[in-house]
Amino acid sequence: MTIFDNAGPTHRSPEHWASAGIIVAALLLGVIVFWRAERHPRTDDAEVFANLIGIAPQVEGPIVELKVHDNQFVRKGDLLFMIDPRPYRYALEKAESVQSSLEGQISDEQRRIAAQVSEVSVANAGIGTAQADVSHWAAGIEQAEADISNAERGVDKAKAERQYASNNRHRLEPLLEKQFVTVDQVDRARSSEEADAQSLKQAETQLLVAKAALKSAHAQYQRAEASLEESRAHHQQTQHAVLTLEPLVNQRGERTAEVKNASYNLNNCRIYAPFDAIVTNLTLAEGQYAHVGQQVFTLIDARTWWTLANFREGQLRHIRPGMHASVYLMSRPNERFNGVVDSIGYGVTPDPDVVGRFGQGLPDVQRTLNWVHLAARYPVRVRIENPPVDIFRMGETAVVTLDRR
Repeated sequence: MTIFDNAGPTHRSPEHWASAGIIVAALLLGVIVFWRAERHPRTDDAEVFANLIGIAPQVEGPIVELKVHDNQFVRKGDLLFMIDPRPYRYALEKAESVQSSLEGQISDEQRRIAAQVSEVSVANAGIGTAQADVSHWAAGIEQAEADISNAERGVDKAKAERQYASNNRHRLEPLLEKQFVTVDQVDRARSSEEADAQSLKQAETQLLVAKAALKSAHAQYQRAEASLEESRAHHQQTQHAVLTLEPLVNQRGERTAEVKNASYNLNNCRIYAPFDAIVTNLTLAEGQYAHVGQQVFTLIDARTWWTLANFREGQLRHIRPGMHASVYLMSRPNERFNGVVDSIGYGVTPDPDVVGRFGQGLPDVQRTLNWVHLAARYPVRVRIENPPVDIFRMGETAVVTLDRR
């Protein structure tokens, strides 16, 4: 018996083709999603933040003016609040008064020193005069000594002439009795002897006068030397008496610093916004006493806004600084904001369930084994380009998509 297989061409049912189409579409969709994830890393684990500073006064006192309110936008240079400036104004006036008083003391001392310097000059001139007197009387002593020498020679000459005249008279008188000489010759001999005796007396008188002049010159010389020593001592005394401005001039720096410090404190009574910002956490009022360094409220820097987007570690190899980013806020899901990747985080806190805990002694390693390993997430800082002033808020949830274009 022959069996004939009458099977014809196989016709698949529509359900079979639909299943195949779904599988192919799923594969294509998976490829597209994978390609999209590779080309455009995305995360909805992102928050908006900005830089912020705490405003704390640098001087203390009661707040007399409060120019802002909570959640107000302020421009750079706007007055935020003012502390009572009166004590600091009085301190500045006092410092300026002390500085002016010091300058007056310096001027008085300069005039006093100028007078003392003039006295030193006069004393120096007195030394010159005394030195001239010493030189004058030294010359006088030399002249007196020369006069004494001349007078002594004159006395010696007069003595010799008188002795000659006396001898001549004694020689002629015995000859007069014998009439070998005349009376007139004897008289002339006697007159010559008397004249020589008178010349001797004059020469001796001149010698005494010369000696007296020498004694007087010595006395004047000693007085001149004493006057010279006195002039030198007076000059040294006047030199030592000259004051110096150094102690007062050295106080100028301190007085100037006090004035600058008082002016600095006075200027710090008015607190201005350091940049365009938003006032937040304002809990003070006029009349409240502000302390140095104690924060009174916070300023959010409105110039630059960031999103801190957490990406899985497997996506980091596709992220580079400078990449374009699209940012969507939870409050505005249909509005896209442009951003740029600024930096990528390099560290997160280790998971103690995986690596254990580190402390003193030996490491504490967990004795468990996790079959499912969760990828670590690292923060990627994305800077918003040209952010609107009144849209972004600190801590707002965001969705960030990166573009590898």
